[in-house]
Amino acid sequence: MLSYLADYDQYYGPLRLLRYLSVRTVLGSGTALVIGFIVGPWLIARFRALKFGQHYDDDRTGDLAQRFDKKNTPTMGGLIIFISVFLSSVLWATPNVWVFTALFVYTVLTIAGWRDDYLKVVHGNRDGISSLEKIAWQSLATLVALSVLLVHPTSGDSIRELWVPFFKTAVITYMPWWLLLVLIYLWIVGFSNAINLTDGLDGLAVGCTISVALVFGIMAYAAGNTKIAEYLLISYVPGSGELTVVCGSLIGACMAFLWYNSHPAEVFMGDTGSLALGGLIGVMAFMIHQPGTLVIVGGVFVMEALSVIIQVGTFKFTRRRTGVGKRFFLMAPIHHHFQKKGWPETKIVLRFWVLSLGFALIGLATLKIR
Repeated sequence: MLSYLADYDQYYGPLRLLRYLSVRTVLGSGTALVIGFIVGPWLIARFRALKFGQHYDDDRTGDLAQRFDKKNTPTMGGLIIFISVFLSSVLWATPNVWVFTALFVYTVLTIAGWRDDYLKVVHGNRDGISSLEKIAWQSLATLVALSVLLVHPTSGDSIRELWVPFFKTAVITYMPWWLLLVLIYLWIVGFSNAINLTDGLDGLAVGCTISVALVFGIMAYAAGNTKIAEYLLISYVPGSGELTVVCGSLIGACMAFLWYNSHPAEVFMGDTGSLALGGLIGVMAFMIHQPGTLVIVGGVFVMEALSVIIQVGTFKFTRRRTGVGKRFFLMAPIHHHFQKKGWPETKIVLRFWVLSLGFALIGLATLKIR
């Protein structure tokens, strides 16, 4: 919104800087960081006063809940990230179909996640919203987002292309709407659940999200610049560069949240954060034609989700074959496996951050390896 002030640079010269995407991205990141530091302490205090604390089911978590003393830590901290990202993006991004779609999906899934957390911490419903209701929220976000992208003249044809890493051209140049719907839905749901599974240790999920947002900020900038896109042999998506501001805002917001979520955590993001962050990252990956790259860059999230799939699959298979279920890991998701092996929580988090940075670098390399 503030980018329009650049039209008045004849009255005040420095306003011309707002034409530069890089400047607005830095300003957006800084604004989100400041907003996070302002609203964070207030929200955490309110959550404590209202007793919106995290509850653990000892039958599900074994001795980990007692071992790390996380009970009653305020949850719903994803609101800190949401408020920071939304306000900063509205202030510094030039409104277009890409920004609107990203923020719409983020808002809808934040509401869904908040409702899920609310039922858990206020009503004592350990399962939160039903699977059917969660699917309904995710379907609403996907259907509205896809409808807007298909009918808007800027995005109507572009969104139908399917690009995969290491290929110089689109694998599919014109996807049918139903295939596009299925793929976007799978990415939104898949990464929402993956980040939710990752959010089991202090600072783990939000730290990995920062590296993912950094990579996709770079990719959005490249996709929105015709010269860079042509040089890198990636899809040129007019206007998508504004998503760089959204990614920058996300980085700033996550940094502010990490300040309060680092060990020992003062607040958890809850489904309010994890469900929405997965949806936001998933839809942005599709809009800049990098869904396959997200699987690489978000490697830690994928690894966490796969560990659960392997654990459940192994248990069911061995129980069917032998009558006694066996587990592949000591506990899933995989970060709990290392906890059971006696690794300190901070060591697990730092090593997973290193892995996330490694996946991020590999993802960036795909821009050139084609």
